Amino acid sequence: MTESEFHKLLERYLTGSCTPEEQAVVERWYDRLEQAEGPALRTQNQEEIEQAIWARLMSKRAAKPEPRVVAMWSSAPLRWAAVLALLAFGIGWLVFSTSRFTKPSQQNTVATTNGKWTRRSNQTQQVQAFQLPDSSRISLHPGSSVRYTTAFAGPRREVHLVGEAFFQVSKNPRRPFLVFTKEVVTTVLGTSFRVKAYADGKEASVSVREGKVSVQAREGAQLDASPAHPAAAGVVLLPNQQVVYSASQRRLKKELVDRPVVLAPQPFEFEERPVVEVLAALEKAYGVDIVYDKATLANCTVSITFYDEPLFEKLGLLCKSLGAYYTLADASILIHSPGCQGQLGK
Repeated sequence: MTESEFHKLLERYLTGSCTPEEQAVVERWYDRLEQAEGPALRTQNQEEIEQAIWARLMSKRAAKPEPRVVAMWSSAPLRWAAVLALLAFGIGWLVFSTSRFTKPSQQNTVATTNGKWTRRSNQTQQVQAFQLPDSSRISLHPGSSVRYTTAFAGPRREVHLVGEAFFQVSKNPRRPFLVFTKEVVTTVLGTSFRVKAYADGKEASVSVREGKVSVQAREGAQLDASPAHPAAAGVVLLPNQQVVYSASQRRLKKELVDRPVVLAPQPFEFEERPVVEVLAALEKAYGVDIVYDKATLANCTVSITFYDEPLFEKLGLLCKSLGAYYTLADASILIHSPGCQGQLGK
């Protein structure tokens, strides 16, 4: 029922012109209020409205009129004020009940169990979240599925993924958490990260939000490897880093994520400060490695203020003020600058 339809229904109810079916709708709504499923009434008009509906119900049940309550509606301004108050309360209750009783998104994943394995698939158009037996959480993207042992027992916690998912893994150093895709194996002890590996894709990627993650090619994978003791052919990732596996080249390429997030907030207002101080603040804020020639930038100062720009935009602004440029190499940022003969500002 839309807001307009609800408004008209209340008007008909208060003037006694609604059908028996419509009366039943309003009265069922009131019964729910009596069961404390809606918020309490506060204003004087709302209290009068509640009393009026109660009186109508009692009158209907006892087959006796209630003159005192009917007289309350004789004043047109009061009647319309009450209509508006009831409308506001009714819509508020509808919003409240919708938010309270809507099923959580995790109920939309389809779960099937076959022996010791449980499979969950997301057949909706939205990301769906659910919890594993060890309290780890998975946010599963549309068209994706995961498979894991039902009891989640054994020395390792293993999940097999097709598609894309974000993992928030409960920490347990004695039981590593492994995510298997067709191309790669990701191992963590407890952290949050994203894995993307669709069945028809030519690449698989793993990106880290926090903690440390070990990634290796699935073919010949060393399953007892961990972030503390990674496989010789594997890659260890830190926050804001990712690895992309190319199926055609059979190679793991480590790099920064497309949009690094701030890990340790820093003040970003600089007035005639050394450039190396600005770069150090960026390194600390984003947990990235910025490589530059300290001798070349030793005499460079800059006046610059950063706001909510992404990291790479901040770097672009800084390099523009220096007449420099930057490039990316693996998970590092390289600053190329001709140096400074005097002071530069922005």
